[in-house]
Amino acid sequence: MQIANLDGLRLHYHVEGPENGTPVVFANSLGTDFRMWDPIMPYLPEGLRILRFDKRGHGLSDTPEGRWSMGNLVRDIEQLMDLNGFKNTIFVGLSIGGLIAQGLAAKRPDLMRAMVLSNTAAKIGTRDMWAERIKIIENGGLEAAVDGTMERWFSAKFRDTEEFHGWQNFHLRTPARGWTGCADAIAGTDFLSSTSGLRLPTLGIAGSEDGATPPDLVRETTALIPGSEFHLIKGAGHLPCIEAPQEYAGLLTKFFAAQGVS
Repeated sequence: MQIANLDGLRLHYHVEGPENGTPVVFANSLGTDFRMWDPIMPYLPEGLRILRFDKRGHGLSDTPEGRWSMGNLVRDIEQLMDLNGFKNTIFVGLSIGGLIAQGLAAKRPDLMRAMVLSNTAAKIGTRDMWAERIKIIENGGLEAAVDGTMERWFSAKFRDTEEFHGWQNFHLRTPARGWTGCADAIAGTDFLSSTSGLRLPTLGIAGSEDGATPPDLVRETTALIPGSEFHLIKGAGHLPCIEAPQEYAGLLTKFFAAQGVS
């Protein structure tokens, strides 16, 4: 188990791969921990130096008191990357992880050579929408909203599988305070202006059945960055790395190759 103490905040993370490998960071969604990426790991090219982490309030990381901003979340991974020597990195961010990617790219361009914006946007939802969801979770826990979340996250076909129930339980293990803290950070984030100023190789990925960040929203955000690419995974929802791991990993592998990763 790897735990980093970042100015008193303890973050759980995992680094794997050769020390001289191409650095890649994965940032997962709200309501998951870094095991969300497990399904794609066997399909990625060898030789990568991979950093995955549990953001604050999730997995085995601390859940600090007070309100959190997206700036706090960006600062967390910035410190973690500096601690582990991750520079000139390819950053893969899904949902809130994609917001973190955009914030870090604007703040620390030296840390990122390319990024993948998966099932995300420069602005996700509205303050009122997030306030309503936060109130539901505060009053009844994640169980009170799980049905709606799962409908937004997974395709109807996937929800009929036995595997789906495991991922639903995975989501329900998230501390309610971790979910609401990060949801509050999302509510206050609008990166439309800063993301439109980014100039780095970018791949956007969307799922055709995504009810949380619909394909057009992902496409519009990706298009803010000149020269970016966009790919739609048909039949998948908000977490295509779970529903279509081989296709998802194949897209990453092709994008990595375009960045000089053999």
